[in-house]
Amino acid sequence: MREEPLEYKHEADAILERAAERLRRVLQEAAARLDPFPPFPGAFFSYGIEIEPPGAAHPDLGCVVLAPDGELYELRMGQELPLLDLEMADPVALRKEELKPLELHPRDYVNYAYHAIAKVVELLLEQQQQGRA
Repeated sequence: MREEPLEYKHEADAILERAAERLRRVLQEAAARLDPFPPFPGAFFSYGIEIEPPGAAHPDLGCVVLAPDGELYELRMGQELPLLDLEMADPVALRKEELKPLELHPRDYVNYAYHAIAKVVELLLEQQQQGRA
């Protein structure tokens, strides 16, 4: 029997941290097998798979994507408007796409990583089927 009630919380936190780290390794390994890694829909320069686990909405997070390195990022897209000569600007050159690394609590990471692995497995199976056809 534990002497301090907080020991339960500490043990639970340690279990979550181990699970998150193991899922990170599995996700990186699985993502590395995607060939080709899919481009993000509507992006000009970014590759990524959108990850939207149910019940994981964070109002401060934008679009969460899995990148080819197997890590989770927030994808930010927009336009950089120059101060001068808007008519001469190339729209592709003005496009801004940024992958911002996410720092998630282990309980949130477990949820996102699990759904990311499920999506990668789905894509790997599709690629495998296409390879057989």
